[in-house]
Amino acid sequence: MTTFLIAVGSFIGFIVAYHTYGRWLSRKIFALDPDALVPSCEMEDGVDFVPSKKSIVFGHHFTSIAGTGPIVGPAIAVFWGWLPALLWVIFGSIFIGAVHDFGALVVSLRNRGQTVGEVAGRLISPRAKMLFLLTLFFALTIVLAIFGLVIAAIFGLYPESVLPVWISLPIAVWLGWQMRKGGKDFNLLPMALLGLLLVYVCVALGAYGLPVDLGRFTPADGWPWELNPTLIWTILLFIYCGAASVLPVWVLLQPRDYINSLQLYVALGLLLVGLGVAALTGTADLTSAAPAWVGNEIPADAPPIAPFLFITIACGAVSGFHCLVSSGTSSKQLQNETDAQMIGYGSMLLEGALAVMVILACCAGVGMGKFDRVTEGQSALASSSYVAAMSANGESITGRTAWRTKYNAEGSWNIGLGAKVGAFIEGGANFLSALGLPIKLGIAIVAVLVACFAATTLDSATRLQRYVVQEIGQSLKIAPLKNRYVATIFALTLAFLIAWQPNAEGVRGKGGMMLWPLFGATNQLLAGFALMVTTFYLWRRGKPVFFVAIPMVIMIIMPFWALSWQLGLNNESGWLFEDDKLLLNSIALITLGLQIWMVVEVIVAWPKAKGVLEPELPPLAKAASFGPKDGRSC
Repeated sequence: MTTFLIAVGSFIGFIVAYHTYGRWLSRKIFALDPDALVPSCEMEDGVDFVPSKKSIVFGHHFTSIAGTGPIVGPAIAVFWGWLPALLWVIFGSIFIGAVHDFGALVVSLRNRGQTVGEVAGRLISPRAKMLFLLTLFFALTIVLAIFGLVIAAIFGLYPESVLPVWISLPIAVWLGWQMRKGGKDFNLLPMALLGLLLVYVCVALGAYGLPVDLGRFTPADGWPWELNPTLIWTILLFIYCGAASVLPVWVLLQPRDYINSLQLYVALGLLLVGLGVAALTGTADLTSAAPAWVGNEIPADAPPIAPFLFITIACGAVSGFHCLVSSGTSSKQLQNETDAQMIGYGSMLLEGALAVMVILACCAGVGMGKFDRVTEGQSALASSSYVAAMSANGESITGRTAWRTKYNAEGSWNIGLGAKVGAFIEGGANFLSALGLPIKLGIAIVAVLVACFAATTLDSATRLQRYVVQEIGQSLKIAPLKNRYVATIFALTLAFLIAWQPNAEGVRGKGGMMLWPLFGATNQLLAGFALMVTTFYLWRRGKPVFFVAIPMVIMIIMPFWALSWQLGLNNESGWLFEDDKLLLNSIALITLGLQIWMVVEVIVAWPKAKGVLEPELPPLAKAASFGPKDGRSC
């Protein structure tokens, strides 16, 4: 019963926070104006700046910020115990993450849809703009290199997820054309529900008849280009992302994200009901399935909980990537400024709710056992001793024993990315089995959810990186990089060259994992920078800043502390002491340097900024070519 009460209590807390703290920010601090001229109307171009309904933008924004972030992060962090992870998700999302996302969205809305990196040049200093853009560039390169691998790994381990993920793309394009033909009064929901039904039909087909396993068709030696299923999927995903990032948002991005958001609502509802049934029947018990705090049981090679809890759980509590979505795509689609509370603040709280479900699935769900039914290949997600224990017993391992064999059987912190994602997929499938769904179908439903969300983040990140590369080209006066096609090719080529690198075992297509240890700290540093921009925006207008300045300080200290620890600057071991960590050391030291420089820029600019408005944007060279420009009516 405790498990169900934690889930319901968390959800109620998020709803209360939205209608109290979120409303205070919306009305008293940012003073959202329903009659304000928004960028989607002022600069409408039919490609990036497209006025859209609140529900459609919410679907895009939420699925873009979510991805696998609120799944992988909490699934790792419960390694320290479920209580610290739960507290950080709940309070972090309400008081830091949602404020961060909301602030970045509003600042961008009031600066013609510019990214927070671009706005930093006027709010802080011209040098701050370039420092921010370089940090964004490094962070997005890491995202592209890693998330392509995550999806490819899911396709390889869960071949039943391939068909429904790819079939959702033509469905989304069809919905996009219907939406475009129907105009602004078109009701997308009925057709989107039909599209979602088709996706779920393909989920069943994938689970029971049409799994797509490329491993059957690729030679063992990968001839002639060291090809393997992961690398092939990565190539196909990058080709897709290149096309998706330059297409008008209404063609694919908006309808696909809208379907994915409906998929999440259905999955979250099923998981919550399944959790309730399992908790009430006593088969799911958080307190007996996993420790609230591991204490002295933590392996010797594990990093300290402080600061690493705060960079391991990023999405779900606070994530710098979100500021890119808020200011890179969502601000260009809102048709009314008052929609920002729901899009910016509300989406982050829903992501917090998803992270809570992940924590419960990775603990109470894993503790339900039933892993003896895992199909061949999926058992690769578990540790070797876990598989050995399953083979020896011939039956389910339940309770805390199941959790320990999943998370700590080898006595090592490094349990692998697959095991972390797999803990949620299998634990979530156990919740669904409490509703009578076959475990095989439950695994397929959750695996497709994870893969669809990861794909959403991947193509959104490609579009965002295109913006960043174009802004860098504009700032450095490099003409080719200002072209959106050249910028997209440049971004994807760099990410693929990293992904092409072999891993420690010499397998190509998994090189992105070399940068995985940098992802958390770099991502959270972006959050600190975005909170800086919002702080300066309010400081220049004489508004209160304590509620954003305190999170800013936290999100500057935590990634700096974590990177210093990883490098070995404040302990006796680290990347600096290892000969094969040149790439990690280089990017980490550059990131630390950029952070120190940015803090210096802030300290210098702070005393001069209070009550002094930043320079106004120059007038537009030409008016928007679409529709009226009266704000609400566009």
